[in-house]
Amino acid sequence: MDERKRESIVAYLRRRMAEFSIEPEDVAASIAEDQRRQRAVRYRDAFGNSWDGEGAAPQWVVQATSAGQSLEHFAVSTMREQNSQQHPSVDWRDDPFAGTRLATNKFEHLESF
Repeated sequence: MDERKRESIVAYLRRRMAEFSIEPEDVAASIAEDQRRQRAVRYRDAFGNSWDGEGAAPQWVVQATSAGQSLEHFAVSTMREQNSQQHPSVDWRDDPFAGTRLATNKFEHLESF
């Protein structure tokens, strides 16, 4: 982004903030609250609905559990752990065949040995 465009956007945002009496501290507090909420999320569905696990369960959780789905299915930390177990990280930097034909061919004929 060039400097003039950036300056224009900053001036526009300052005018709009002044128009609605929004202080920079208000923006900072709002961002901090959003970040806190994101860290607190314990359950999330495929549509992006989330719940921190406290208080009454939201409608999407009630519907899913009534349909027989387990609450652990929506657990955020469990999902991350499963993904890391399914796809172990491999360091390909030392692979002597990286970028060659041998790295991309599938050796289906080796199954017969």
